[in-house]
Amino acid sequence: MNGLFIMIIAIVVLLAAYLIYGRYLARTWGIDPKAKTPAYELEDGVDYVPADTNVVFGHQFASIAGAAAINGPIQASVFGWIPVLLWILLGGVFFGAVQDFAAMYASVKNKGRTIGYIIESYIGKTGKKLFLLFCWLFSILVVAAFVDIVAGTFNGFQAGSDGVITPIRANGSVATTSMIFIVEAVALGFLLRYGKLHKWGNTAVAIVMLVAAVILGLRLPLYISLNNWHLLVFVYVLIASVAPIWALLQPRDYLNSYLLIAMIVAAVIGVFAARPEVNLPAFSGFTVNGQTLFPFLFVTIACGAVSGFHSLVSSGTASKQIKNEKSMLPVSFGAMLMESMLAVIALIAVASFSSSAETAALGYTTPSQIFAGGVSNFLAVMNLPQDVVYTLINLAVSAFALTSLDSVARVGRLSFQELFQDESVRPEEMSLVRRVLTNKYFATILTLVLAFFLTQVGYDSIWPLFGASNQLLSALAFLACAVFLKHTKRKSFMLWIPMFTMIAVTFSALALTIWNLGSGIVGGSYQWIAGMTVTVNGASVLTAWGAGIQLLFAVLILALGVVVVIQGIRKLLAKPAAAM
Repeated sequence: MNGLFIMIIAIVVLLAAYLIYGRYLARTWGIDPKAKTPAYELEDGVDYVPADTNVVFGHQFASIAGAAAINGPIQASVFGWIPVLLWILLGGVFFGAVQDFAAMYASVKNKGRTIGYIIESYIGKTGKKLFLLFCWLFSILVVAAFVDIVAGTFNGFQAGSDGVITPIRANGSVATTSMIFIVEAVALGFLLRYGKLHKWGNTAVAIVMLVAAVILGLRLPLYISLNNWHLLVFVYVLIASVAPIWALLQPRDYLNSYLLIAMIVAAVIGVFAARPEVNLPAFSGFTVNGQTLFPFLFVTIACGAVSGFHSLVSSGTASKQIKNEKSMLPVSFGAMLMESMLAVIALIAVASFSSSAETAALGYTTPSQIFAGGVSNFLAVMNLPQDVVYTLINLAVSAFALTSLDSVARVGRLSFQELFQDESVRPEEMSLVRRVLTNKYFATILTLVLAFFLTQVGYDSIWPLFGASNQLLSALAFLACAVFLKHTKRKSFMLWIPMFTMIAVTFSALALTIWNLGSGIVGGSYQWIAGMTVTVNGASVLTAWGAGIQLLFAVLILALGVVVVIQGIRKLLAKPAAAM
């Protein structure tokens, strides 16, 4: 089997899905290009900020296309390339893209409110409170995992087998470029808001900024230790989650989207040029390394097929920037299909290596390094410098993680604030305690402090629980959107199969995660879904305290999910209310 064949199949399927199924959904649910969107109706200069379609697409794509779109397919490749490819394509089209579009559609039709508010309006206040608590816990997990990923990508030093500390130039270059991105994003934010340039002029300026940042990063690497990067990234996230969207989040994602799309286009060209052989088996069996195809394949591959986190971005930030309802389809449905394309590239990259021994011999020990190594090999056929390409791909991967981190921190803050807000009470009439709990600075700091403690146990330890809870969030998003569509006299049948499938997958995965965590605590070791065992000793990555916190999160998330699902299904089966 040749990687080019897989690539052609993916391009045809995803393009046809957008032109046929995406447009069918838009016609079926109804798009009103003359409607006044929440971005204009509730414009506040902080969260509700009208933006051009390409800017919002950049924010949406850069936010949802996290490291999971690369990590998931590579980790799941142990089951063989056929089940991975099938889930990416079928999941991306009929699960992920539908969820993202439905979440954004429901939000825009409800004044740009989040999925939590959709649940309150159509399921009930109790369901909303439980869902918001679920989202907040989930956001803490995501922040903890992605901060560790970003800090590890920026880590400027490594210890050799002889104990000698040496700098890592590639990581230092990525760190410098990323820091320059942040400064440039602020400048671009003011240009987009107050400048008089045409959108293509803004695009030209953004591309020049991007190229300048990459050149300076390659020439001036920044060497800072891992622990210091943990602190610096948390400081950045604190600022990013409370700053006005137009000043940092929106322009930063706009800048990064060009880098990310350029990386995907370059990788596709590389596959066509190199035509790499697929060295993975087509199918390795239903049980591999102690893992069963169900539910682990569907939890491991999240963002490339379907991800509950996407619904939070679609309804939490992107929906508040939509200028025209016509933009919803390309921004949500289109961005998800683009991410599925990224997942396919990750599959081809790992399949191009003959074995795990080969990747280890080349120094590729993480999914991100395997991805960067594979793509740089493809482009080397075109006589491009492999070391430079490898650094640029790693830079793009870190951009995925950092932009996702920006968005999820803001979503976590908003979820915590909404948990204690009451629209029937004016702000000046709130009690002191409620004013504190709904304060954006308090909500942000509390969220980040808890995430910081979880970060100390390591990204690998958090990922299994993150994957299971992320997919449960997608089931809840499907449920909320299905109730909204039914009670507003719109067809919702296309959400039912994805909803019940993800409920079955995630309840099974969470139950197994709880069992593994509990057994590990009792037995003194921790056997994870990913097959990793960590023991309690002086060199342990995971402490008993960290396992206990994660076990508590897992139990709470599963319990909250069960209650919200029960309440939602009751509403889904009830007689619909009058159309809005």
